[in-house]
Amino acid sequence: MRWLLALFCLCVTSVSQAAFTETIIRKPAPAAQALPRAAQPVQPLIDKVLVIKSERRLQLISRGEPLKTYRISLGKQPKGPKEREGDKKTPEGFYWLDWRKQSERFNLAMHIDYPNVTDAARARREGVSAGSMIMIHGTPINDEYPEWYFHTLDWTDGCIAMRNHDMQEVWSLVRDGTMIEIRP
Repeated sequence: MRWLLALFCLCVTSVSQAAFTETIIRKPAPAAQALPRAAQPVQPLIDKVLVIKSERRLQLISRGEPLKTYRISLGKQPKGPKEREGDKKTPEGFYWLDWRKQSERFNLAMHIDYPNVTDAARARREGVSAGSMIMIHGTPINDEYPEWYFHTLDWTDGCIAMRNHDMQEVWSLVRDGTMIEIRP
C-alpha cells in the first residue's frame, strides 16, 4: 500500500512541476572571439516579437522561448486598442514588421503593418480612419530632453518606443517579415 501512495505522490509532483516555466538566459561562450569564423555561434532567429502593454515590455521570442526583454514606452493613452487615427493609443493584435528606416527624428524605426484586416473593417464600420505609420522606434536625439527623460513615460502618438541602444539591438536581431503580437 505504501508503494501505491509513493507512486501517487510522485505523479502529483511531476504534474505540478509542469505548471511552472523557467526563463533560460543563454550566455555566449567566453572564447567565442577565438573561434574560427565557421565555428562561431550563429545569432538566434527571432520568430516573434511580443509586446505586453500592461507591463511595458517587449520580448524577442525564438522557438517559443523569450531570449531578450526590453522596457518600452507606449502611446499617451495606453489603455485599450487603437480605434482611430489620432487617439494616441497603441494597437493590440497580430501584425507584421514589414519594413524599416533610419529616422532623423527617432533614430531607427521598424514599421508595424497596422491596420490589419480586423482593424480596417472596424474603422470602416465606425466611419473613421484607422490610422497608420505605427512603428517600433528609438527616442529622439535631443539636447533639450535627454533619452532618460523619455524612458519611463508613455509619450508616443501610438508607437512603441525604446532606448536607442535597445533599438539598435532589436534592429540587428529582428528581420523584416517577423510577426509581432501586441497584448493588452
